[in-house]
Amino acid sequence: MRLRRFALQTLGVPAVLAACVLSACSVGPRYHRPAAPVPAAYKESAAAAYQSSDAGTWRPATPADAALKGAWWRIFDEPELDSLEQQLDINNQTIVQYFQNFMAARAQVAEARAGLFPTLSVDPAVTRSHEAGGSSGVVATTGASGASGAGGTTTGVTSGKGGSTFTVFSLPADVSWAPDLWGRIRNTVAEYRYAAQVSAADLQNERLTEQASLAEYYFELRGEDALQDIYNRTVSADQQSLDLTRGLFETGIDDAEDVAQAQVTLANAQANAVGVAATRAQYEHAIAMLIGKPASDFAMPVKDLATRIPPIPLGIPSALLQRRPDIAAAERTMAQANAEIGIATAAYYPSLTLSGSAGFESTTLSSLFSAPSFVWSLGASASETLFEGGLRHATVAQYRATYNADVAAYRQTVLTAFQQVEDGIAALRVYSHQLERQQAAVNAARQFLQIAMVRYQTGIDPYIDVMSAQTTLLSDQLTQISEQVNELTEAVQLVQALGGGWDVSQLPSG
Repeated sequence: MRLRRFALQTLGVPAVLAACVLSACSVGPRYHRPAAPVPAAYKESAAAAYQSSDAGTWRPATPADAALKGAWWRIFDEPELDSLEQQLDINNQTIVQYFQNFMAARAQVAEARAGLFPTLSVDPAVTRSHEAGGSSGVVATTGASGASGAGGTTTGVTSGKGGSTFTVFSLPADVSWAPDLWGRIRNTVAEYRYAAQVSAADLQNERLTEQASLAEYYFELRGEDALQDIYNRTVSADQQSLDLTRGLFETGIDDAEDVAQAQVTLANAQANAVGVAATRAQYEHAIAMLIGKPASDFAMPVKDLATRIPPIPLGIPSALLQRRPDIAAAERTMAQANAEIGIATAAYYPSLTLSGSAGFESTTLSSLFSAPSFVWSLGASASETLFEGGLRHATVAQYRATYNADVAAYRQTVLTAFQQVEDGIAALRVYSHQLERQQAAVNAARQFLQIAMVRYQTGIDPYIDVMSAQTTLLSDQLTQISEQVNELTEAVQLVQALGGGWDVSQLPSG
């Protein structure tokens, strides 16, 4: 007991500081990822949700623990889309911008880590000075390194007549180090490392957003191609109806009103057919922008909308926390805020700086590196803030509040993610069920038009019945195309909600 008391009294603060250096003390709270609400299963994928659905209704892929991997868009089996997505990953300028932001964030980690190491500098100097005649005594001349305490000063004795000239050669090396006693620098490194991981997750989230937008624009454009085809066929059929009506009018079977009605129907179809081109061009221009090409130099050929919705693996709900880049970014933001609390807490404790200097100094270059010319010095200083008006307490409180806000943002992001997945599953189930019914409506409308045309040609019904049947068929066909596009874009959004095959293990570790 006496020995321990003697050690404390003798060593005192230096012993405590040395112990902290050796044991790597670190103040501030340890980080633990907060809990978030995670369901046991996706409600909308349960078997009960499909009991009243048709046999052709979309269903998720099985087994339940499967997950999307890699280039997720390939599940749609569209080689043209695959080619576009590959160009996007290379040429999309928004992705390039986020990538460079990540590179800058990663460089900040190296900058912060440099604070853990000593700083070494070399300050060679040559000083030549002249002392006027008539003076006597001690003359001091100081070179560029005199402030370092490493032999930047030389002393000589001059005579009283004629004056003296001195040349001083010095080669000092200075080293200084502030030991990270309380983990301020380590917490700063951790802060920037977490910030770099946030940037990496943001990069992946932006890449996923751009990929999903490209896929949606692609299917929207193909939907416009399908609409154009329907309008072209409608215009052709309406032209034939107009020719028939005119023939019947010329033979006296029909009247001028039916001809006028047929002309109106044809003109409306032609106007709608022309209008589709504007929307298609806008989607084409948007795709060009996403893949980094000028809209003026990019064109996509017309193609049928023949894509079918594939089964999409959902995985288990708990895995969603590891697969969504926005959730990963929110979680890493919490870790960053926790490190900032440690940085602010370290301000309560004293700081220590160790410094040393060694080098050579001589009035002749030939003896500069001799043993008598060697000089050195060692020093240490400590500082502690005694009063700052509550600044440190307020700073810690600020970062704690920021951390708590980030916790709430993280949990909200998780809740939003599960909402989006459930929305996507429900929408796909409903759209596929609705599309089956819509196909039946199109078939019935086509049969209705055939019957109305026959009855008109035989003089049983007026032409207005044919117009009504044509309008019904066109409306049902347009609705069918719209539902097909909605189903495809909703499938893309579900894939995006599931994280697009990404995993948190892809985040950089340091």
